[in-house]
Amino acid sequence: MHAAMVTSEHDAIRPRRSDPTRARILGAAREQFARSGYHGTTIRAVAAEAGIDASMVMRYYGSKDGLFAAATDIALDIPDLTQIPRRQWGRRLVRHFFERWESGPDEPVPGLLVRSAATNPVAAERLRAVVDEQIARALEHAGVDQARRRASLIATQMLGVAYCRYVLELAAIASAEPDELVADLAGTLQRYITGSLSEAAARG
Repeated sequence: MHAAMVTSEHDAIRPRRSDPTRARILGAAREQFARSGYHGTTIRAVAAEAGIDASMVMRYYGSKDGLFAAATDIALDIPDLTQIPRRQWGRRLVRHFFERWESGPDEPVPGLLVRSAATNPVAAERLRAVVDEQIARALEHAGVDQARRRASLIATQMLGVAYCRYVLELAAIASAEPDELVADLAGTLQRYITGSLSEAAARG
């Protein structure tokens, strides 16, 4: 029994053989979606860029919508605000956004999502989920009132920055160091999180 348990635990932590293939597919999909947009991207093009057969893409993701959803999945892993001094919440959140956006292979995802959300319901739903299920939940956990409205205000700021930095590539924003943008945006996010909202918002 002990040997079986050891084998089971080992299997649970051992990477699946399909993981490298999935990673290649998702990398190729992000490149294709970013370059050609949702409607201009095909399963065959993604497969060709990944160097595999198109049937493998369909096997793992089922459809172009499924592939797009996986390629644009964002887990912000927002820090526990209760462990951070209240006066630093805005600065910490802005910094965390940039750390998530620019620290690894998912860097194109924010721009890809923002670019696609206006015309693609899957992308729009992804962004709504980030706001409702991740940002608002983190604020609720910290005991912030009107968490969903405040999360939406945060989204207006950070998604706007993502659009200007990764899609429009406005020179002053695209070339700025993250630390500069953190300093510029921290006060605004702090106000959105801890400042007073309008009376109408409070009634709503």
